[in-house]
Amino acid sequence: MKRTDMVKGGALLTCVIGISLLHYLTPLRLAMLHDIFQRLYYIPIILSAYWFGFRGGIGCAILVTIAYAPHILFQWGGHLIMEMEKYLEVLLYNVVGGITGFLSQQERSRREQLEETAKGLEESYQQLQSQSELIIRIEEQLRRAERLSALGELSAILAHEIRNPLASIRGTAEILMEDGTSAANRGEFLGILVKESDRLNRVVEDFLRMARPEPITKEGCDINEELANMVTLLSAEARAGRITLQLQPSPLPQFVGDGQKLRQAFMNIILNGIQASPAGGRVVVSTLFNRESGCIEIRFSDTGPGISSEAIGKIFEPFFTTKGSGTGLGLPITKKIIEGHGGTLRVESEPGNGAIFEVLLPVSRVVPS
Repeated sequence: MKRTDMVKGGALLTCVIGISLLHYLTPLRLAMLHDIFQRLYYIPIILSAYWFGFRGGIGCAILVTIAYAPHILFQWGGHLIMEMEKYLEVLLYNVVGGITGFLSQQERSRREQLEETAKGLEESYQQLQSQSELIIRIEEQLRRAERLSALGELSAILAHEIRNPLASIRGTAEILMEDGTSAANRGEFLGILVKESDRLNRVVEDFLRMARPEPITKEGCDINEELANMVTLLSAEARAGRITLQLQPSPLPQFVGDGQKLRQAFMNIILNGIQASPAGGRVVVSTLFNRESGCIEIRFSDTGPGISSEAIGKIFEPFFTTKGSGTGLGLPITKKIIEGHGGTLRVESEPGNGAIFEVLLPVSRVVPS
């Protein structure tokens, strides 16, 4: 038994003995005092039931009965009818002790269950917290590994793209260093050096343009006008390839964005369409303001061979290209520009049926005209 339980038991026993002594030592003519002392027995009974449960309540009630019964039987003369109230009070001691003890024991059991549940929840919370911290660390490691993997892959591709023109430049330089090279051949080889140097510079510039973040200038610009300028600028190249380049504009509200970057994005898409279309083909640029979706829609369609399902998933990846002379950075740069304006760039294509690039610019950047 715990020390605190022993102290409580001693206090209850002292209380019962004290109340009983008050009964035995108080003259019977002071009936009012005896009625008060009689009610005082409920204090140790209820306390015992609260502290020790059902057994405690019944035990204390029995102790009170044993201590109080001689007083009823011998000092009050044992008249059953006259002292029926006191016998009923003794019975009530045991009823109150049993009921109070039972309720207290039930409450204690529920409290222990709740404490056990709370302890289990606390342990589960600690486990979940440690697991979440572990998951966060693992996710951070995976993100770091993914970034390093992407950086390594990008670096390898960039090194490959740079190595090719460097090899041409080195080979040409070695030929020029030979004594037997004629003046005519020297001019041809010098032209190769300039061409490969330009190619190398274009790869580096496109890579930097794609990799470094560039702020978007928010100025009012007319999308139809920007597209018309690009169509005019590229019309000569389209005619050289016998490609029909056509703009089909519709009324649009003024757009707030970076006109220079949008022109670059539009040029990349139109050039891809011109280069993909065969002689006699057609590239059509159309615009529409969709009020339901709140977007400016720009569609670029061509009559080229289309894009295979395998290539569609890769055309926006850096350095992926199906053209021998391309760097594979045009579409990734275009996608980055469109997304920088809060828009999206989508492509639809079936092999043999050309391709359709669709640019959506959201209404959040549209200013009423």
